[in-house]
Amino acid sequence: MTEKHKVPRTTEMEFGGTLGALCLPVLLPLTVLYLLLSCRTPDASLLPPPSLPPPAQLWLPETLLLLLGWGALQGGLYLLPIGKVAEGMVLRDGTRLKYPINGFCALLITGGLLAVALPCGLPLGYVYDHMLPLAVSAGVISLSLSLLLYLKSLCAPASAIAPGGNTGNPLYDFFMGHELNPRIGSFDLKYFCELRPGLIGWVLINLAMLMKEAELRGSPSLAMILVNAFQLLYVVDALWNEEAVLTTMDIVQDGFGFMLAFGDLAWVPYTYSLQAHFLVTHPQELSALGAIAIAALNALGYFIFRRANSEKNLFRRDPSDPRVSGLETIATATGKRLLVSGWWGFVRHPNYLGDLMMALAWSLPCGLSHLLPYFYMLYFAALLVHREARDEHQCLRKYGLSWERYCERVPYRIIPYLY
Repeated sequence: MTEKHKVPRTTEMEFGGTLGALCLPVLLPLTVLYLLLSCRTPDASLLPPPSLPPPAQLWLPETLLLLLGWGALQGGLYLLPIGKVAEGMVLRDGTRLKYPINGFCALLITGGLLAVALPCGLPLGYVYDHMLPLAVSAGVISLSLSLLLYLKSLCAPASAIAPGGNTGNPLYDFFMGHELNPRIGSFDLKYFCELRPGLIGWVLINLAMLMKEAELRGSPSLAMILVNAFQLLYVVDALWNEEAVLTTMDIVQDGFGFMLAFGDLAWVPYTYSLQAHFLVTHPQELSALGAIAIAALNALGYFIFRRANSEKNLFRRDPSDPRVSGLETIATATGKRLLVSGWWGFVRHPNYLGDLMMALAWSLPCGLSHLLPYFYMLYFAALLVHREARDEHQCLRKYGLSWERYCERVPYRIIPYLY
């Protein structure tokens, strides 16, 4: 019996199990197209659903080549010997993988290249004009990558298999990701896709929308500037704190399959930019007082988000760090300790609370007369509630009675006194 066959199968399935793994790879791309098409309608209405344009408007080989070139550029920046190299969390075989921490440098270099190319006539408005074929191409790349990842995972050693993507059901394992950290040499495919092409691409799409609005109306609106600024801050924060992603569920627990590949490469850049896309065709007037209030909401959400995540990451990396060593904790049977003071004694997921506040601030510049710009906030709320439920399940199984004691001490999950 080979090492691969000795890996115990998991029997628990998420996201609707086999049915979800069959339906979601179809429904998610259709949802992206539905949202993009709705953005282009005169009243930005979600109902009735917009009709699909002819295939010639959905598929262009040049957009596929453009996205492959974008991925190659970001891949080249990933390989640059700049920034430090960090170690990930301990794997099942006792080893730690090494990761380059240079995502912020990649963002700066990308910005520098744009600063040179735009005055030379780079047609960034092309992005707005070809959003549909770009999104379709991103979906094709995500699906192709997912298939290659699954085939590669069949040859992976037992220690490299993701627990949640090892059910023996090929369709489900393809969706969830069979291999935990697929690599080509030292190039970590999951880690690269998590923060590079999609996240930096999101900023680029937003900038393209700002420039398109300026082209149509002479200058970008205050609402468009706020959306670009808020979301740029979010991306800058993610890349500046890139090392923190090494302790997240996506890297530590989830395999790299269709769910993450499509999410990173298609869902994030084409749905998270929905507010900026909406404002191009549906301009909104925003008063100075309204802008100040929205900016204050975003700043407060960001403050909670960043402080909570920093506290968590410090504690995970080194509980003896003076910045967190004085916090109250609960001992567990695993030897680890649970924070019950500081931000994590306020609610169980204070970072999610900050995330939701920022999501609302990103949508408010689009006004209150359309539901479409609030899709991100509603989707993200559902995502965080689902992720919180996954966290609760994993922690209860891992920590047992200690987790129950923690829940008694910290009764609210995300929103104090509400949830």
